[in-house]
Amino acid sequence: MEQHNRTNVGQVDANDPNTLEATFAAGCFWGVEHFFAVVPGVMTTEVGYTGGRTENPTYQQVCTGRTGHAEAVHLRYDPNHIRYESLVRLFFKMHDPTTLNRQGPDVGTQYRSVIFVHSDAQKRIALDVVRELTERRAFKRPIVTQIVPAATFWRAEEYHQQYFKKNPGRSCHISFCPAMLNTSAPSSEK
Repeated sequence: MEQHNRTNVGQVDANDPNTLEATFAAGCFWGVEHFFAVVPGVMTTEVGYTGGRTENPTYQQVCTGRTGHAEAVHLRYDPNHIRYESLVRLFFKMHDPTTLNRQGPDVGTQYRSVIFVHSDAQKRIALDVVRELTERRAFKRPIVTQIVPAATFWRAEEYHQQYFKKNPGRSCHISFCPAMLNTSAPSSEK
């Protein structure tokens, strides 16, 4: 199921009118990128930093928690193959959106759960999904995911790009299995 070749940054023109962009933060960006990279319809992925105050931050700066940035994944997708709503639903399946500033062993504001929206339509969709998940009590605790306008995305250092492809066998807070790619609503926590 290795499909990373089709997700290389630069493979799709950023101005391609046939693709749209999305940005998500769900903990350590290595696993989030790895997850989205295998989703059919996702054309490119890149990891970086966004949502903070520091211009052109380094990984070391972001790790201090003083930049305001989150580790995030920016992707381009083909809306003829996958809907934004499906990407949002996958986002909620891949991590715990009820923990504040933490995913797995990683703790700090840089690991917060955020959907960075690029349009009013994306904001409406994200809010609708959160409302639905809340109403049907899909999680035992309240969702703390932030939904905020997309800001400047600062591409992370090259060694972070497609990290799990370059470093197989490393552990991650995201437990990936192909069944997760089903884009129906997340089931209730057990």
